[in-house]
Amino acid sequence: MERAQESSHDGILAGSGGAARPAERPEEALELLVHGVGGTTPEEMLNDPRTVRIAGDDTAAVFRRAADTEEADTPAGRSRSRPVPEAYVWCNLTSGNGSRALWLLLLPFMVVNLAHWMRPSVPDRQIRAVRLYGALVRLVGLTLTVLLVAAACEVALDLTAWQCAGTRACAADHSWLGFLSPGGSGGGWWSAPGRRLALASVVPLALTALLWYLSRRTWNAYESQPPLDRGTEQPTGGSALAQPGFWYGRRLVARLRAAHTAAGLLTVAAGVGLAAAREDRAPGGPAVLDTLGRVLSVALAAGAVTVVWVVCRRGGTDRRVDLDLDGRLVRWLPLGSLVLLGATLVYAGWERPGWESRGRLHGDAPFGGLAVTHAALVVVLAVVAHLLHRSLPDARAAMRGLGGPAVALLACALGGVMAGGVAQRVADWLDGTGTSIDGPPVLLTWQASVIPPLLMILLALCLWLVRRTLRRARAERAAVERDYPDEARDADRTAAIARTRALAGLTDAAPLLIAVTTTVTLLLGTAAVLGAFTTGEAPGPAARDAHPFVQGAAETAQALGSWLIGLGFILFVTWGRRAYKDASARRTIGILWDVGTFWPRAAHPFAPPCYAERAVPDLTWRIDTWTRATGGRLVISGHSQGSVLAAATAWQLPSGVRGRVALLTYGSPLERLYGRWFPAHFGPEALTALHQDVDCWRNLYRLTDPIGGPVRLPDGGGGPDVDCAPLKDPLAHGRTVRHPLPAPVLGHSDYQADPAFAGERERLLARLRPEVPAPRPETRA
Repeated sequence: MERAQESSHDGILAGSGGAARPAERPEEALELLVHGVGGTTPEEMLNDPRTVRIAGDDTAAVFRRAADTEEADTPAGRSRSRPVPEAYVWCNLTSGNGSRALWLLLLPFMVVNLAHWMRPSVPDRQIRAVRLYGALVRLVGLTLTVLLVAAACEVALDLTAWQCAGTRACAADHSWLGFLSPGGSGGGWWSAPGRRLALASVVPLALTALLWYLSRRTWNAYESQPPLDRGTEQPTGGSALAQPGFWYGRRLVARLRAAHTAAGLLTVAAGVGLAAAREDRAPGGPAVLDTLGRVLSVALAAGAVTVVWVVCRRGGTDRRVDLDLDGRLVRWLPLGSLVLLGATLVYAGWERPGWESRGRLHGDAPFGGLAVTHAALVVVLAVVAHLLHRSLPDARAAMRGLGGPAVALLACALGGVMAGGVAQRVADWLDGTGTSIDGPPVLLTWQASVIPPLLMILLALCLWLVRRTLRRARAERAAVERDYPDEARDADRTAAIARTRALAGLTDAAPLLIAVTTTVTLLLGTAAVLGAFTTGEAPGPAARDAHPFVQGAAETAQALGSWLIGLGFILFVTWGRRAYKDASARRTIGILWDVGTFWPRAAHPFAPPCYAERAVPDLTWRIDTWTRATGGRLVISGHSQGSVLAAATAWQLPSGVRGRVALLTYGSPLERLYGRWFPAHFGPEALTALHQDVDCWRNLYRLTDPIGGPVRLPDGGGGPDVDCAPLKDPLAHGRTVRHPLPAPVLGHSDYQADPAFAGERERLLARLRPEVPAPRPETRA
């Protein structure tokens, strides 16, 4: 990535090092604004309808007000006392063109990638346990890829090619399947079961190719952006985000992409080849084909072992900018799997007289095996996470360090719901009466049936949280009155402010909600697997001989589960279609990506790309080139998610530049969300190290803000306090001389409207005024 272009008013001087500027030119000051989730426009950020792009492209860029650009070379512009505002707009990284709608397909992959970064904070000596944690999450991610491709195989191979095309009644209702049906008028060469499966494999193969294409395309646009070169300087921060290669995942993503692509191809090969091998192993089967089937089965197993080995080996480092690329592995692993798939398709399409398709293709074994594997991996991951958390306890960590395993389980549940929803909807479409084909595996019906009891438990929890919030709102009224001692009392106004504060506190209940959801999901999922394998029937028929209440409950759960999963599938498709056509809907969905795709794709290469691997290099290059060229002072001003980007940028700056930079965060989730859910990277130790590296840091927050909060550095973090006192919101309780109209409750927005904002910014710039940064206290690392 080329360095951001500097406009003439930045006063770049000749020379590679950015020499000191002439003494007669007054020192410049710059405020670099970074917006939060949901995106915005440069006009809104700079509060001016006339803006000019001075660096960047249509995806992410830096803007200035046109008036500031025009005044830059005038005497008035050079002598101005206030900082020049610049806006970095990055929202198009997550909600740009219509192809972002395809990212909805990747939602389980994004969630499991989050689990990778939720590792508890540990001492340096626990490196083996940390690597085991990462390997387990990557294995969960690999099984999710297999689950998605297996769902496509279930739809195309089992329901369509094996069951419907092999049944006269079903094929007669769908004329486009006539050439595949053995009993149809057009039945012929393609009507053999193996050839039907080989032809239907085009669908899961196309899905795998689409995933590979999306991953490679975004890999070129995001992970291949080289970060700022810091020379031989070693990171001093307590977070991995300070490592030079943290935001450069080119090698790791390429390696994982090859492994997951191979896993998808091998899944398709197994879906086709194992059915033919099972037929050849039957008594009287052809010996040559039986031998060939066994050889291919061994080759598939060897390929699977190779894929697992590649996934378990991380194959990259954050301690340097890793420019290597495993070229042979990246090239030959998918190609070898593709060759093996081709051989399997030829083998399955061989003539086998008397072979007919009956029942389900593979039964419950594939999805049951995946469900058991998911549960086992998550349980082991929870044990490892518990041991890591116990080695360095963090009282603020979500779920006592078990946030990662819980989120990994949610990713598995989400993948299972998506797979079951697609399979059941296609089965209903092919056979609405449910009499001509057997339908999807019984396990998928059981998994859908556990959705109603799960929702009932969550509803009860939500009602309890509502009751607790109402009680807290009543308790907050006294605090609200104390905050406005000199104003007239208005009971309704006081109650509204207290209610807003209480609702903002619901964010802190997220760990409880996730803990209950994952625990119930694990228990009900285990019951679904046991019920499917012990009865071999759907819940309703399995309970036909039970007590009438149990039978009615089972039938109700099955019917409601099927209806809910169908509704979810329809909403999912509708949401994606709307996002593809409507830019405003795409921006709304982009909020999901803003939060979920901050982290690099270290666990799943098919997840939506990490926008920070473009945004952080953009910001570091801009700050480095501006400060070296002008010698001026700079404030990184980050709101909401922008404060997280600002913190990540500060960690990546060279130490010489860091002394000219201050950090102003507001509405920031750095501790409230990131510190609790990602303790290894934003925990107390990491945030304290950030304060020591960038000691000019102030944080603004409101009690009415559901997202932002204090940073809560232990013992002040070894320097001046970071957190300001909570800002008043609203600024006035009622009508006053300064506020003749009722002041709004702002919550998470419009922090710059508060007079405290400008005051804190000026104080930060005043602390940066000396040309030579002040020496750091000796207590700092």
